[in-house]
Amino acid sequence: MIVEHAMLHVNPGREDEFEMSFGLARPVIESAPGCHGAELRRQIEDPSTYLLLVQWSSVEAHTAFRDSDRYTTWRDLTHIFYSEPPVVTHFQSPV
Repeated sequence: MIVEHAMLHVNPGREDEFEMSFGLARPVIESAPGCHGAELRRQIEDPSTYLLLVQWSSVEAHTAFRDSDRYTTWRDLTHIFYSEPPVVTHFQSPV
């Protein structure tokens, strides 16, 4: 199991819209093969910044999602709110 870590910078003033749209997008990503859950956390110091954590069975499962129609739906629901492209990295299982 790996964890995808994505810093999401939302256009200021659109946070509520983003959170509502994320509510629609969450089941899309969680229905992807190899996805074991997604969570979104809002930063305290900068409320326009969010941390997305997604548990995947492998990096390949995440890559397959990004090549799927599900990703197109995910992107249409979430990316319109970003002020800059997300920074996405992957972390191994706990050591």
